[in-house]
Amino acid sequence: MGQKINKRRIPGILLLTLVVVILFSCGIILFWSQNNQHSVIKVTVESGATLMQIANTLFDKKIITNKQTFKLAAQLMGKERKIPIGTFNLVNAKSNYDIINQIIYGAPEIKKVRILEGWNINQIADHISKEMNLDSTKIIELCNDSTFVKSNGVSGSSLEGYLFPDTYFFYVGDKPASILKHLIKMNESFWTRNHLIQAKKLNLSKHQIMTLASIIEGEAIYDSERAKISAVYHNRLNIGMRLQADPTIQYIIPDSPRRLLNKDLKIRSPYNTYLNWGLPPGPINSPGKNSILAALYPEKNDFLYFVATGDGYHTFTTNEKDHNKAKRKLQKLRRALKKRENK
Repeated sequence: MGQKINKRRIPGILLLTLVVVILFSCGIILFWSQNNQHSVIKVTVESGATLMQIANTLFDKKIITNKQTFKLAAQLMGKERKIPIGTFNLVNAKSNYDIINQIIYGAPEIKKVRILEGWNINQIADHISKEMNLDSTKIIELCNDSTFVKSNGVSGSSLEGYLFPDTYFFYVGDKPASILKHLIKMNESFWTRNHLIQAKKLNLSKHQIMTLASIIEGEAIYDSERAKISAVYHNRLNIGMRLQADPTIQYIIPDSPRRLLNKDLKIRSPYNTYLNWGLPPGPINSPGKNSILAALYPEKNDFLYFVATGDGYHTFTTNEKDHNKAKRKLQKLRRALKKRENK
C-alpha cells in the first residue's frame, strides 16, 4: 500500500510552491530579454515623464519589445518613481533589470553652457538652443511670457536682464523652462540683504538697478571703469539730465551692433535715452556681477560725460566743453586710422 500523505504538510507545500512560482515569475519579468540589438544607445527621460511614457520611448527606440514587462519590472524593483530625467547611454542593456539599473544609477549626459555678460535674451536663446539642441523660438517665447515671467518673481515685462551670466552645467534633455528658471535663480541669489539695503539708499528699485547695470555692461570693457561710468549715470539721474546712453540705442536698432548715426538718436522708443529722461523701462542685456555691483556702488565723482579713447578706455569730463574736446580727439584718431587703412 502507498504511503499516506500527511495533511498537515499540504499547506506548507502549497505555500512553498506559491513562493517558488512568484520568485520564478519575478525572475522572468526582471530578466526578460527585450531583444535590444544596440550595443550602445542614448535614451532621454524628459521632465515629468510617466512610467508608461518612458516605456513608450524605449519601445519606439526598439530598446524594449514588451512595455508591460518593463513596467512590472520597474514596480517590482521599487523604481517606478525614482527614474531620473536626463540623457543616458545604455550599454549592452538586454534585460529589464539592466535597462532600469543603467538609467537609475548611470550618470546622465551633461552639457556645459557659458552665458556671457552683455548678451540679450535673443543671443542667450540662440546660444542655449545650439548647445542644448532646443528650439530658440520657444525659449524667446518663454522669456516674453508675462505669466512665466511673473511666476518666477521678475518684476519686468520680460526676462531681459534677469538671466545671470555664468557657466552652467545642464542635463541633456532639460527643458527650456527649467534652464531659464535656473538662470533666474542665480540672478536672485546675487541679491543679498546688504545689496537690497544699498539699492534702497540710492532710492532705486532692484529692477532699476538691473536696468542701470545693463547700460554699464554695454558701455564698459574694463572692470576698472565700471564704477566710474556708473557715477556718470547716477550724477545725471540726480540732476535730471538725460542719460544719453549709446547702448540703449544699440538695443533698439535692428542691425546692432554698429556705429550710431544721428538719425538713430531720434528713434521713437521708450528705450531711447537721448529723447527720454530717466532710466529706460527695463534692462537691455544681462549684466554681470561686476556691473551690478558698479550700479549699486558708484564711484564718488562729479563727472557727467565720457567718451571712448579708442583703446577700450574712456575720457571722463565734468562739462560739455571738455567733453567736446575729447570727442574731437577721438574723431581725429578715427580719421587717422581710416587713412592708414586706405593706404
